[in-house]
Amino acid sequence: MVALPVLRLQDVQLQIPVFTNETRSLKTALLRSVTGGQLRRSAGGAVVTALHHVSCTIREGERVALIGHNGAGKSTFLKLVAGIYMPTAGSIERRIRVFPMLHKSFITSPELSGSQAIKAHYLMLHADLQGFEAFQREVIDFSGLGDFIHLPVKTYSQGMAARLLFAMLTATSHDCLAIDEGFGAGDLSFVEQAQQRLESFIDSAGTLILASHSEALLQQFCQRGLVFDQGTIVFDGPLDRALAHYHQIR
Repeated sequence: MVALPVLRLQDVQLQIPVFTNETRSLKTALLRSVTGGQLRRSAGGAVVTALHHVSCTIREGERVALIGHNGAGKSTFLKLVAGIYMPTAGSIERRIRVFPMLHKSFITSPELSGSQAIKAHYLMLHADLQGFEAFQREVIDFSGLGDFIHLPVKTYSQGMAARLLFAMLTATSHDCLAIDEGFGAGDLSFVEQAQQRLESFIDSAGTLILASHSEALLQQFCQRGLVFDQGTIVFDGPLDRALAHYHQIR
């Protein structure tokens, strides 16, 4: 039986306005290195077309690799399917919630204690506190923060903050994960423990969209590859063929 589509993008385009008084000095090469898109100057500043003519369908249970150089459009695509960005043209159909695991920073105030940050994260996911106590205990145990959980996040070392954020984000299974390699266990001080948990977290997902430059990581978790170049998909197919195509255009 063919799996049902859970994400469908049709001729999607994303334009990002750049508001600056120095529009004339902006170089196309610089903006393209950041967004993968094309620069168009206008009276109000500049507009970068970060994604253009992007069409694809992702089915339930697929493990999809996003492949491309820095700025090719991979991270922008992840933010788009996760609902962080909205398309300026075309359409996106989502039949499941896409959970973004993209950043290494908290989206809540650093003035909050670690315990309060856990509660805010849980409420954003579930909209109520049913089951929160068990969730909080599991996060605190894995992060190893102990009584430091009651101190403001702004007082944490980089390693402590990373452990807490990683523990929160990987404590719940999700129907669909959108993961950027920028959020990796390799930057954490408890590498081996975090790597095992990350692998279990990914394995528990129904559908995976993973952006990475690590071919070993992509081969471990993915079977299909989307190759991005200058904000558009230039190849969509089996992972081995996608990687071969990427090496040809590099």
